[in-house]
Amino acid sequence: MNDLLHNWEKKSAARQKEYRRFLQNADKKGEKNRVLDQLPALHEEAFQRIDCLKCANCCKNYSPRFKTPDIKRIAKHLKMRESDFIERYLRLDEEGDYVVKTTPCPFLGPDNYCSIYEVRPSDCERFPYTDEDVLIKRPALTQKNTTFCPIAYYVVEKLIEAGR
Repeated sequence: MNDLLHNWEKKSAARQKEYRRFLQNADKKGEKNRVLDQLPALHEEAFQRIDCLKCANCCKNYSPRFKTPDIKRIAKHLKMRESDFIERYLRLDEEGDYVVKTTPCPFLGPDNYCSIYEVRPSDCERFPYTDEDVLIKRPALTQKNTTFCPIAYYVVEKLIEAGR
């Protein structure tokens, strides 16, 4: 791992105020396109350097939203009725979204592989949103993601570095 990723969790915790400022400014007219133009290459670079299977912090500590199409697709894959799938695995959170009842995710194996990877929720497929405008449209989410996802941390750090 390169120097940027060495001790990344500690560095991320120390730089949260800077991330908040950067993300607030990134959604402004002149900055938005500059930031969005950099995302595809930085996203690709981050995924080449960081192996999600060695981390899986997202699956171990958080839950994606399970939207209706996700529930239908996963229940069918598991050969379960949707209502049984919901009852067994999901709960409604404070925002009214379905999320897993327990962490780590019940579909995460001891090897950090997902047992429903081919039909995983769209939130899982898109996470950590480092190749889409969610990164700047939802700054609080991005900032939170930098605290537990080395890819989100890497991309935000590289964006800040490029803006200097």
